[in-house]
Parts: sequence; structure tokens; C-alpha cells
Amino acid sequence: MGKGDRKTRRGKTYRGSYGNTRVHGAQPAVAGAKPTVTKPAAAKKAAPKKKSA
Repeated sequence: MGKGDRKTRRGKTYRGSYGNTRVHGAQPAVAGAKPTVTKPAAAKKAAPKKKSA
């Protein structure tokens, strides 16, 4: 498990590839930036019940 192993972090670094072991992205948060606000999902109204005879 070293440079030649594609599944380890060292192997990913050696090959210059990215994946689950060496994720590319996920930038650190910038100081003073507003956190993203997500709206809650709209609640669905229950369908009216059918009248039974």
C-alpha cells in the first residue's frame, strides 16, 4: 500500500487523481461570509377524503 496503490491517499497523490480517498474541493469557509439559508419544504395539504355512501 504505497505509491502504486490507487485506493490509498498516497497513491492518489502520486498519480495526481482525486476520489473518495482524496476529495478535491470543499473550500474552507470565508470569514465574514453569510451562511446559506435553506427554506423548509412547503407542506402539502392532505387530499380531501372521498365521501362513502
